[in-house]
Amino acid sequence: MKTDIAIIGAGPAGLVAALHAARAGARVLLLERFPYLGGQLIKQTHKFFGSRSEYAGERGVDIAGRLIGEVNAADRVTVWEDSAALGYYPDGVLTVRHQGEFRTILPGKLIVATGAAEKSLVFPNNDLPGIYGAGAVQTLMNVYGVLPGKRLLMVGAGNIGVIVAYQLLQAGVEVAAIIEAGPAVGCYQVHAAKVERCGVPIYTSHTVKHAQGGSSLEGVVICRLDSDWRPVAGTEKEFAVDGMCLAVGLSPLTELLWQAGCKMCYVPELGGNIPLRDDDLLTSHPDIYVAGDVAGIEEASTAMVEGKIAGLAAALASGDPAADLRPELTAAKAQLRALRAGPLSAKIRKGLAKVTKSALAEVV
Repeated sequence: MKTDIAIIGAGPAGLVAALHAARAGARVLLLERFPYLGGQLIKQTHKFFGSRSEYAGERGVDIAGRLIGEVNAADRVTVWEDSAALGYYPDGVLTVRHQGEFRTILPGKLIVATGAAEKSLVFPNNDLPGIYGAGAVQTLMNVYGVLPGKRLLMVGAGNIGVIVAYQLLQAGVEVAAIIEAGPAVGCYQVHAAKVERCGVPIYTSHTVKHAQGGSSLEGVVICRLDSDWRPVAGTEKEFAVDGMCLAVGLSPLTELLWQAGCKMCYVPELGGNIPLRDDDLLTSHPDIYVAGDVAGIEEASTAMVEGKIAGLAAALASGDPAADLRPELTAAKAQLRALRAGPLSAKIRKGLAKVTKSALAEVV
């Protein structure tokens, strides 16, 4: 099967990339390994920040519904659910397991929007039932309406951890505390203030010492960390809980990019190994673009703008677009810069300096 553009991943980045590439006149094949579209958006019940163009004031699940509806109505987009990308080869062939059958695709351009996987934490008894990743907790509550426990400890005070803690409170789950290994919370202060007003303590410079329980989680012991991140004896605190949620970061899902030979770089500020890319989100491979968390861990708003850039750039490079895309592409890049402005994004900007245009020029 031939297509102008194949997009791997139908989360926020992939959905927006498909829409803008199709509107530019490209034939798009959108691949999603799960039997549903939307990615992380379908788990997010909090309202987004930003401007109207970034869906400010709307909930992630509602944004997902809107984007999925637009993609399904688009004439030039073919959607394959339950379709896992297996490999991308030097002859430009993409192999896919589509609903249990092996298929080969020959795309003109490829946009990788595979997202990220949750990191875990090593401590004694970390495999007890009742210990979840934040994504699992969101899936249980926000997708299936199942409470993950009656009293939980949240590990991680970034945006994800604190937002999920507030969602737990809204669902009637008691949050015993939020602990954070760093010396300060990593979330927006507005999120921290909401949980603190609900009486949830936040312990910075703390980590899990060990979990307690037999057939399932019954308690957690935490301890303070010194300035060198070493546990401090005598600072232990014990919490009786039947659940623990780990929100300790994400790792970009870059296996396909490695296999395709894209130049990669380890950037801790962006979550791990990520591809070098230019301002169009084109990697060192002349036909592969990236967007969303696979390009570096950021917010869903950023992923959607990156999807727009990658979709427009890939359509522009794949042939004769239906209109002049350069003004819209320039505006999208300005929008992305605005999203990354300000002190809270300083770490992101530092990471991006290692993998964007100047870095790419050194290896291609």
